[in-house]
Amino acid sequence: MRRHRLTVVLSQAQGKHPGKRALEESVVAALIMEPGLDVSVIPFLYDLGPDHTGRMFLESVKGDMVVLSWLFPRAAFWILDRDGIRGKHGESLIKPAADDDDDTPETPEASKGIGSVNVPDRHIYCLDLRERNNHEPYVEEIRRIAAESKARAEAKTQAAAASKPQVVDLGMAFLKPTNGHANGQAAPAATELKFSQEELLKTPGRRWYPVIDYSRCTNCMECIDFCLFGVYGLDGESRLLVENQDNCKKGCPACSRVCPEQAIMFPDYKTPAIAGAPVGAVGSLKIDLTRLFGGDTKDAVSQAVAERDRELVADGRDAVGTTVGLAKRQSDKAETPKDDLDNLMDALDAEF
Repeated sequence: MRRHRLTVVLSQAQGKHPGKRALEESVVAALIMEPGLDVSVIPFLYDLGPDHTGRMFLESVKGDMVVLSWLFPRAAFWILDRDGIRGKHGESLIKPAADDDDDTPETPEASKGIGSVNVPDRHIYCLDLRERNNHEPYVEEIRRIAAESKARAEAKTQAAAASKPQVVDLGMAFLKPTNGHANGQAAPAATELKFSQEELLKTPGRRWYPVIDYSRCTNCMECIDFCLFGVYGLDGESRLLVENQDNCKKGCPACSRVCPEQAIMFPDYKTPAIAGAPVGAVGSLKIDLTRLFGGDTKDAVSQAVAERDRELVADGRDAVGTTVGLAKRQSDKAETPKDDLDNLMDALDAEF
């Protein structure tokens, strides 16, 4: 029986920051000494186009996979899903450093979204290289994941063996087919794709496009109504998708601000809430807290409208303000009880 192996892929940071490169090198150097791992290095995950060798390599991986990148895990997972590199979400035990002293168990949020499609029976784990400044925690976590993956594979093998029909010998000879060929001839072995490290590390061009988190996307189509640049479309099952990513305006995250479920990410954006931080964290609140300190008074929607108008004018078109794409914005949603943040805002408004 073939030994179980886990694919580990490290996605390099953009540029050549010495501190980031040093961590990448120490992680890879430690992992290649670990048994049962196949370790590869690719450029920045978000920048990989469909013709890049790094992307083709990722598409060739069939089993469980760990991806280490300089991205929020949620963003990395849905970038892969967008590129057709799908799997079940693998849970990592590496938490943000700020959460290490918090022993309060997290309550998983119930999925509201339409979910991904054609998800194979394998797990993809995404680890954020910004969480720790040395390689040991990542190596230890990958050891744990490798053991978890192996146990899962062994359980599948045992279940398959247990469900295999028993063959009763009736004293008759049969020509047994092999590999599913009725004539008894062995099927040709699948071609194993080979990629050199030089091909994998070819520097891609910088890219800018939205990434949809389908665990949150409810297919409400508000982004299609709001975006006037033809970025979004629908697939054959009327599911939202990023259809024309090159139409997206570099640096503009306006559609993510108007998404009612925070399902749209721009992984390269400077603000964590838009770049893919966990929804529900303080940094993910769709409220501009600079209002509390005398800063910009624009709310998320007003800011999105301003960003969209800026790009329309840059294209030689007329600004449309709030007259397009906002009419149905949760107009039929019943008012919900105020939460702690609402009460805080009310108290501050009353005080000032």
